[in-house]
Amino acid sequence: MGKRAWLLVLILLLFGFALWAIVPLDSERLGKQGLTLGLDLRGGSHLVYEADLSQKDPSQSDDDAMVGVVGKIERRVNAYGVTEPIIQRQGRDRILVQLPGVRDIDEAIKLIGQTAQLDFREAKLDEAGEPVLDEEGNPKWIRAMAIGTEGEEKQLTGKYLKPNASVVLEPQTNEPQVAFEWNEEGAVLFEQITKRNLHKPLGIFLDDEIISAPTVQAVIEERGVITGLAIDEARTLSIQLNSGSLDVPLKIIQEQDVDATLGADSIQKSLIAGAIGLVLIVLFMLLYYRVSGFVAACALVVYGILLMAIFKLVPITLTLPGIAALILSIGMAVDANVLIFERMKEELRLGRSLGAAIEVGFNRAWPAIRDSNITTFIACAVLYWFGGTLGAFMVKGFALTLFIGVALSMFSAIVVTR
Repeated sequence: MGKRAWLLVLILLLFGFALWAIVPLDSERLGKQGLTLGLDLRGGSHLVYEADLSQKDPSQSDDDAMVGVVGKIERRVNAYGVTEPIIQRQGRDRILVQLPGVRDIDEAIKLIGQTAQLDFREAKLDEAGEPVLDEEGNPKWIRAMAIGTEGEEKQLTGKYLKPNASVVLEPQTNEPQVAFEWNEEGAVLFEQITKRNLHKPLGIFLDDEIISAPTVQAVIEERGVITGLAIDEARTLSIQLNSGSLDVPLKIIQEQDVDATLGADSIQKSLIAGAIGLVLIVLFMLLYYRVSGFVAACALVVYGILLMAIFKLVPITLTLPGIAALILSIGMAVDANVLIFERMKEELRLGRSLGAAIEVGFNRAWPAIRDSNITTFIACAVLYWFGGTLGAFMVKGFALTLFIGVALSMFSAIVVTR
């Protein structure tokens, strides 16, 4: 067989593999089940945070602080049980968080953005040993300090906790509690603090807000519990304690709650629009270019199957703007064929044979196709950078899908159709 025949066989094998990989679309062949849908199609919470790097540890660089924050957010989200979350650093001090399927955006904000700095405080006592009260009649608190293993006075905080906090139920009242365990240093500090506060309240604070003030009933070393929480609060707190407190405070600057029903409706309407557009394009090609149009329509089918296989196997997240880019790239794929066929018609009018007209038509149309697609690639790169910098995930989805679609359309028009 000649070179062209081998190329045709290769295209057919590639087409067959792509078809096997995606039919049915929800199959688990080669890994992932179905297409990866973006937040606007699947529903969930979209959050953008800004880190206050002015409050980081002076010994840390900005990059180290941001890497630490992103890692701890990932641990919190994974422990919460979110499927396929997206957590990305954007620019110098911003973090994008997308949580598919999470409907309670307030709970998501509390889970992710709370610094979760846990510390223990003792009641301030007067000369008679009685608690000092503030204007509202609440006890005044001072930070609980003790001597560590190195002989230095240290404050008892959550950084001495082992990452194994869990929610348990109190046997008698069935109320939720957060059970925690100290490391070696924390156990030394806690023993001293509970010893001198025996039969006195010990305040437990989270981000400077008191969450519990139990009375110390015995000297405790390694383990303890936090009470006074609802079940959801206890679960969130246990996740935060296990992931560690954030290195810098976070401020939410953008939040969006996407309805999954709206996403399903958008998919349906997009599929209808795509089908109508595809049928009109195929009809135009068949009526105007006849046999060449039929060849272009076949190449378009190959293009569509290969594109769906790429989206499933990479995988690439498909968003609503991405579907728009997908439909646009179909039109651009046919546009390349139009340029080629018009060149072929010109050559046939000049008296060339069909074979020679095809060869010259492809060769002369290639510079125009190449240059137009390169300008599209440049625009896609700018849009992708713009979307990543400002946290506009829809713009990024459009740019990425259009880039892949146009690149594959060049293969479809120049190789498959030829």
